[in-house]
Amino acid sequence: VAPRKGKEKVISLGPQVAEGENVFGICHIFASFSDTFVHVTDLSGKETTCRVTGGMKVKADRDESSPYAAMLAAQDVAQRCKEMGITALHIKLRATGGNRTKSPAPGAQSLGSGLAWHEDWAP
Repeated sequence: VAPRKGKEKVISLGPQVAEGENVFGICHIFASFSDTFVHVTDLSGKETTCRVTGGMKVKADRDESSPYAAMLAAQDVAQRCKEMGITALHIKLRATGGNRTKSPAPGAQSLGSGLAWHEDWAP
């Protein structure tokens, strides 16, 4: 006998919110001259939603910190945030700092356009 086909349960990732409410996340960006890291957490900063680097997106080592790799990483992060139900991001940008340069690497400039490219996930 074939099993019954009832209603399938819909599995939703992320928090349960009412229609029209924004779900915030924190996007930690570390842009050095060797790589670009994009790390999204919840508001407490304890639970990681996704983490993508420029090196995960390109094959050549010299391209890890490039604006193109950062844009690809930002697109992956935006897609994952959309799946998790995060509708707004608070962006924290960090450079190398210390006794090194305090200005972010070239990949940080294109991250804004890569994240803003998904404007449909903000109501």
